[in-house]
Amino acid sequence: MRPYGDTTGDGMVQLSFTLPIPHDARAEGAALQLAAKMGMEPAMVVHARAMSDGFTFFVLYGSVTHLVDVSKVEVIEREYPLLSAKDVNAAIKKTLRRKLVVLGACIGTDAHTVGIDAILNVKGFAGEKGLEYYREMRVLNLGAQVSVPELVHRARAERCDAVLVSQVVTQRDAHLRNTRELSAAFREAMGTRRPLLVVGGPRFDPSMTEELGVDRIFGRGTTPGEVASYLTFAAAQHREGAA
Repeated sequence: MRPYGDTTGDGMVQLSFTLPIPHDARAEGAALQLAAKMGMEPAMVVHARAMSDGFTFFVLYGSVTHLVDVSKVEVIEREYPLLSAKDVNAAIKKTLRRKLVVLGACIGTDAHTVGIDAILNVKGFAGEKGLEYYREMRVLNLGAQVSVPELVHRARAERCDAVLVSQVVTQRDAHLRNTRELSAAFREAMGTRRPLLVVGGPRFDPSMTEELGVDRIFGRGTTPGEVASYLTFAAAQHREGAA
């Protein structure tokens, strides 16, 4: 299949980017040249505005000839059922016979708590209550800019079952470096007795769990119910594996 713009199969797409060049006719020509090299032809500049001295932001609209083979698209399939809050509570009570302890934070210099708050806070996200709403979970939200050593220390002190980390700041792959540091620190400090490590953010690739040394990666649009269902499933699997 091809992208759809005005008519079926016309290949029309919209592209935005910034060039380190002042806004003038030459800048718009450079933007069109870049679009052509990317296979977008014909293309037209529908928006161009100076961002600051020496930078211009562009929006281009044009046609591409590239095709998408949906049969070759690989995705991470969800291997656990989505449960209601009532079923999550019942499953935790039956499996653990105690509350499931969850620790959440934004690590490194990341100060964006919107993601972790949406999952943990009782107000929740997308019409779903956060993990604080679940009576069989004990939730601790450490907030922003938490160091990895501090997170490891609190996880051990609280005897956590799961650690949830949100990473929104991704410049120069900071989210990947921070996650590798996180997994290495828990592995060194706790070995196989470490809690479940779950990370989330808009730039993560869910297929990188093994590479990053974590148990689960959640991307944009994840709801509290999905996380709660996963933690219930994974905690049961971990308990069975330890038995």
